[in-house]
Amino acid sequence: MTEPNTASSISTRSRTGSKKKPKKNQVPIGIALFVVMIAFGLYLAPKSPYLSIFWLVGSCFGFILQRSRFCFTASMRDPSLTGSTSVTRAVLIAFAITTIGFTAIKYGAYLKGLPIPGQSFVVPISLATAIGAFIFGIGMVIAGGCASGTLMRVGEGFTMQILALFFFVVGSLWGAHDFGWWKLNFIVKGPTVFLPDIFGWFGAVAIQLLFIAVLFILADKWENRKTEF
Repeated sequence: MTEPNTASSISTRSRTGSKKKPKKNQVPIGIALFVVMIAFGLYLAPKSPYLSIFWLVGSCFGFILQRSRFCFTASMRDPSLTGSTSVTRAVLIAFAITTIGFTAIKYGAYLKGLPIPGQSFVVPISLATAIGAFIFGIGMVIAGGCASGTLMRVGEGFTMQILALFFFVVGSLWGAHDFGWWKLNFIVKGPTVFLPDIFGWFGAVAIQLLFIAVLFILADKWENRKTEF
């Protein structure tokens, strides 16, 4: 009569008796790393103020990416894979904020009669855009991250992302090598679209923000579709 109780107690001890290893306190490591980052930024300052600013801003962005798990791949992949659109909506909010910020910078230069910053990056829409987007979309899903997500996970020590980063560099060099051919045969033949030239500055901002708002509403409804039905 005692055997079942004994077996039960043994089973209970096997489930509860195995203690988890205590997590190491990483606060001192974080503080030491923060001090090293500041010291290296101060070391770069006499050589070039821009280098120190780039170093500190890049480090802050890396910390934010790591803590938020922000990734453009997840924003496109999660709605169809898990049904979650939280990252998708975060990306759309970021697009809305940057739309207002960059437009303010460009419009300020336009009012002063100065060259519009980034105007040279307004390139024609062509078949090369669609092909590049398709290939990059497949590659970033297989690799498990976009450029920012890959760099963030490389910092965390993920082997797969280190491999992805290597081929990221290889692909970028290959693309730069063949870019002249693509530009001559495809890119320059496509139409160039700059919304302020068509709708005016305020109209372009309004249309883009409206488009982003529609996508945000659709993303929210997509995540809540199961609870609604």
